[in-house]
Amino acid sequence: MTTQLAIMPRDRFLEAAKKEMFDFERREIEFRKKEREERAAELRLPIEKQEIH
Repeated sequence: MTTQLAIMPRDRFLEAAKKEMFDFERREIEFRKKEREERAAELRLPIEKQEIH
């Protein structure tokens, strides 16, 4: 039973870490998109749609 109790906090930690990583990646993608659009506008370049893997 002690092992099971020790695993539960670890599982919660891993889930929280995964959620934080997902949120960070989403914010990073949005930041890059905004930055790319701003640079394109500054340089007056057309923006090409890029695929995100």
